[in-house]
Amino acid sequence: MFDLGMIVKTHGINTVMKENEKFKYEVLSFLARYMSQDWGNLCDSDKKENDKALLDNNRILACYQSKEGEVYIITEADRSVTTIMFASEY
Repeated sequence: MFDLGMIVKTHGINTVMKENEKFKYEVLSFLARYMSQDWGNLCDSDKKENDKALLDNNRILACYQSKEGEVYIITEADRSVTTIMFASEY
């Protein structure tokens, strides 16, 4: 486990979550996967970088595929904020 800080979501994610109950639960499942260090659809080298970032206090990034599009979850290096966003909002 690692500190997520404040969890925030972008306007795009928030809008779709309000309109689509299935997507809302999908995003929550992505966050649970993220918290258990399942980095989703990243290449092996990026997954290793995340594993290293847990020890070095660097930024952590994960990517998950939903029917609404790719969803990124990013935790800042100082662990103050975790942001949930569509890849198109990055």
